[in-house]
This record gives sequence, structure tokens and C-alpha cells, in this order.
Amino acid sequence: MWNDNDMTERLGVRYPIIQAGMAGSTTPQLVATVSEQGGLGTIGAGYFNAEKLEKEIQEVKQLTDKPFGVNLFVPSENHYLPDQVEHMNAWLKPYRRAFNLEEPVVNVTEEIQFKQAIDMIIKYHVPVCCFTFGIPDHETIQKLKEAKVTLIGTATTVDEAIENERAGMDLIVAQGSEAGGHRGSFLNNGKYEPMIGTMSLVPQVVDAVSLPVVAAGGIMDGRGLLASMMLGAQGVQMGTAFLITDESAANDLLKNAILNSKETDTVVTKVFSGKYARGIHNAFIDEMNQYDGEIPDYPIQNQLTNSIRKAAAKDGNPELTHMWSGQSPRLAEKMHAAMIMDKVVSQVEERLKQN
Repeated sequence: MWNDNDMTERLGVRYPIIQAGMAGSTTPQLVATVSEQGGLGTIGAGYFNAEKLEKEIQEVKQLTDKPFGVNLFVPSENHYLPDQVEHMNAWLKPYRRAFNLEEPVVNVTEEIQFKQAIDMIIKYHVPVCCFTFGIPDHETIQKLKEAKVTLIGTATTVDEAIENERAGMDLIVAQGSEAGGHRGSFLNNGKYEPMIGTMSLVPQVVDAVSLPVVAAGGIMDGRGLLASMMLGAQGVQMGTAFLITDESAANDLLKNAILNSKETDTVVTKVFSGKYARGIHNAFIDEMNQYDGEIPDYPIQNQLTNSIRKAAAKDGNPELTHMWSGQSPRLAEKMHAAMIMDKVVSQVEERLKQN
């Protein structure tokens, strides 16, 4: 049976399909629907405070009794440099003026927020916790393991996968460069951005670790799932495919942009948040590429541009907000999340019958 392996057993799911924890774009309805259909729905809690996460967990639990996960951003070592922030604020001033926005106050509270999220996961017996941007400390990992939480790490290189295994993760998502949104890189110290494609990354990670490997990056249908399994992965994580579903919290501006884009329209940039992410190319990226200083680290830059991006999205302006998307927008179809799950499973089973 193609769907009976270590991945599905460890996660307690029927099918080896994870809905990516897309921060700001998941809803309890999306998470619960994917889980109900046999996959692993994931709350994208990267920006949530404790109260918001608690509410989302409670809502998901009301909608399903199936396993689901919470995706968290591991706190990064950020450097707040006042001169750097002042210079960026001066550059962003015309954008804020256009939307009548005040200059934001930067509040770096990642560590506190992360610890509170861990406590919520344990309190509500969330079955799975996924990590992006790094690996939590040993104490956090032990706390979660004692609470019987299954842990999923993210790797964009073989070395990152090895570090995830050493740290005690239960599964590893091998995130290829085709993936939309933020990159899960953490060993490069910001000096460069590893851009290994999914087809290249997955078999190398599979050969280097003993844990179940989950392929991610540009996977939109059953063909991608089968191809990933041929490379040695035990399943897939899909983001963009679920981003445009009816249950997604993504706005229509983004959904329509993805549906009307092609594979050459996305770029990897850190101008929006200070951390590299893949999205649809637009005017803000072009203009920020002319910036004459160092872009502040994440989450500082993310906070500096946040109100601009929100105002632009509200105004229906796709040129001044982030438009996260993977590299396979031509394969995107707007439908209910349950239909996405049904489509992927039926495609896999149909192709296996043909062989």
C-alpha cells in the first residue's frame, strides 16, 4: 500500500500528505478539512500570540478529532541596529505616506511568543509540532517529547537534515527551492541562500538520514507525490496548492495572482521580511532592489513593512504587498481543500493501476 509507511504511522494519518503551515494563511476550517480527508492539517502559527493560537487550536478540535499540527518559527538571532532601522524607515516613508500610515514601533518578542506557543501545544495535547527557521533547544524538544508530541523539522540542505536528526526530530521536511513563502534555511547565517531543488535535495537527504523524509517545493498534485516517493520520500508537504482553496485565509488578490501567474513569475527575495521567501515578482521588489543599505534582519524588516503590505492588500494593490507562491502556479486550481485531497489521492491510485 503506497500510503502505509513510517510517515503515516508516526503522524497517525491515512495519506502521506501534509498541508504546509503557512503563517497568516491557514484557518481552522482548512486544517480540519485536510485532517478529516486523511492528511495532516497544520495551523500556521508563526505570527500568533498565545491567545490567538489557543483559539485556533480549540476551533480545530471542535471541527475534527483527527491528528493535526502546529507550525512554529524557531526564534532567530536578530540584530537590532538603530541606524539601520532609521535608514530603512526613511526609505519606506513615501509608502507609508501614500497609505496614511504611522511609523511602527519594532517589538522583538520572538522568544517569549515561542515559549508560550510550546506551552499551548502541550496544554491542548496537539499531536504534531512542525518547526521552520531552525531547531529548538534541547529543553524544548524534551518537553515536547515527554508530552508525546511528534516533531517535524525543516531542512533546505543535507547538513540541516542531519542536524534535525541529531536534535531528535521524528520526521524531516526536505524543502526544495521551488517552495513558496519563507525558506526554512538556518545554517547559512544569512551569508547566502541555499537553493537546491526538490528533485536534487530529496534523494540526498534520504541517503543521509534514517528518519522519514517529506518532500516539499513545487508539489501540486498526485504526480508530484509519486515522483517524491520514487526519490525516496515517504510523502509530501504542499503549500501553494492549499493556499488558493476556498478555506484558505489568503485574500483574493493573492489567489487570483497565483491563478494568473506562470513558472517564471516568482523570485526569491528578503525585501519584505528580512528573510528569504519566494513570491510573485512585483514593483516593491524592484524598488527595494535599489535600496542602498543593508536590509534589517527578520523579524525587524517584517515589522517595518507589515502595515504597508496590509494596506496595499486591502487597497487591492498587488504591486506593494508580498505575494507568496511556489514555482508551479500553472498547476494551481481553485477548489475546496477536500477536493484537492481527493484529486491527489485519486491521481496516485489511478497511475499506480496503470503500472
